[in-house]
Formats: sequence, C-alpha cells, structure tokens
Amino acid sequence: MSDTKEKIINWYPGHMAKARRQMQEDMKVIDVVVELVDARIPYSSKNPDVDAIAGGKSRVLLLNKADMADPAVTALWKAHYESKGFVVAAIDARVGNGLKTVSECITTACKEKIERDRSRGILNRPLRAMIVGIPNVGKSTFINSFAGKAVAKTGNKPGVTKGRQWIRLNKQVELLDTPGILWPKFESAEVGRRIAWIGSVNDQILITTEMAEQLLVFLTDTYPGAVSGYYGIDEAAEDGPERGAELLARIAARRGCLRKGGEPDLERAASMVTDDFRSVRIGRISLERPQ
Repeated sequence: MSDTKEKIINWYPGHMAKARRQMQEDMKVIDVVVELVDARIPYSSKNPDVDAIAGGKSRVLLLNKADMADPAVTALWKAHYESKGFVVAAIDARVGNGLKTVSECITTACKEKIERDRSRGILNRPLRAMIVGIPNVGKSTFINSFAGKAVAKTGNKPGVTKGRQWIRLNKQVELLDTPGILWPKFESAEVGRRIAWIGSVNDQILITTEMAEQLLVFLTDTYPGAVSGYYGIDEAAEDGPERGAELLARIAARRGCLRKGGEPDLERAASMVTDDFRSVRIGRISLERPQ
C-alpha cells in the first residue's frame, strides 16, 4: 500500500478526537441521534463510532444527497437500515427535498419517550436531537434548510463546522450540531477509497490519477455504458492492473487533455473525471449496495 493510501486509511486529526469525547459527554442530555450519511455510500459514510456512543438512544438515519445516488439502490439501503431499527428518510438537503418528513421521523423514533413523558404529565417538551455525520455529507446544509435560515456555517471543504451549537428548529425539536468526525481507522482500503471518491477526504493528500483510474474501473463494471455514454469512448479495455490507466488515457485524448507533443495529461483528465462524478454529470451512481 502506498504512503498516500496509508494517509487515507489512518487520517484522524486531533480535533476529531476531541469532538468524539465531547459527543460522548453531550449524549447524556440527548433524546435522539440524527445521523447523516451520503446516499451514494450509506455504509462507508456511516461512522461506526456513533453506534457505540449512542448506546440505546433512538436513532434516525438520513440518506442525504439522494439526488446523486441510484434511486433503486437507495431504496435497498432504506429497507436495510429500517430492518436494523433505524427510522430512515432519503433527502436532498441542498434543495429541500424530503425535509418535511424529518420532524415526523424524529417524533416516530421518540414515540416511546413521548408516551412516557405524557404519563408523567410532561407535555410539549421539545425533543433534543444530536446531529452527527462525517465531513462533507451535507450536515450544515441540512441544518440551514431544515431551520429555514442560515444558522450553521457551510462550506465545500471537509470539516468546516468547528464548534457546537444548539439550534431551535421548531416547537418540537431542538438540535445540537457537532463537528463532522471520522473514525480512527477505516476498516478497509475499499471504504477509504469510496470516502475519497465523494470528496470527504482532502484531495491534496490523494494521488488523483490513481483515484480516478479506480473509479473508472468501478463505473465500467457496475454501470456499463455510463462512461462511454458521457465521454464517447470505448469502455472495453484489457483486464489487468493498467485497465483504469487505459480508460483514463482514452478520456484525456477524447477531451483534449494533452501535454506538449500530444501526450495525454492524465492528472488533468483525472481531476475532470472526479469532478464529473461528484457533479452527477456521469449519472446518478451508488458506490455500494447492502450485502
């Protein structure tokens, strides 16, 4: 494994360790944990630390950026996590799709607590929800859209949310925002690769050409015709370790990504492929399916 891959797998900045400890402390006053994952990678973008920290708290799972994912695969993930006891909704926080169901999801997840409060004469106490998620899954955008105003700072760089804040969303829900956190070690290089493809790891620590080559191999295997349809190249390539490089070189030639002398500019083509995937130009793609 290359040094760069090691950086991807073991990347765990100190501020994220601090956020994890704070999250454990805050859990004492929380009724429900609302976790955002990226609908393109609902398993790889789901932080396994949260399951341990949340304990027996009620759980809501939001499959964000569902507009970028394969809708048929998203339906499979929704059923998968519902079978594990989560209340699940597919949303697109950027334009607000699905957000009307979130309050209902929180109320459903906290049904037993609400009934216990009523039996004790406690009425209309707002539910306290903690929102968590790894960097760049759209957490701040979700809060802003859900609250109807810009209450949380947003940005396009992983980990832009620095502090914690309570946000009154409506009469029913108070939300505790937390910085995005990653786990100390990805369980496999494959998980790290998917996280990198969606942009949740700083691209500056990655080998861009290697990442794009691996993405092209995945796309041609899983979504035949998507790459050829968008770039106008022949997807067929010799099966082997150079297959991704061959596809990338064809795209570079087709799109005029060339150096002096006509040599393909693979780094430029790789950046283009990565951006095309993240911008949904190649199509609505899911990078993993439930086992």
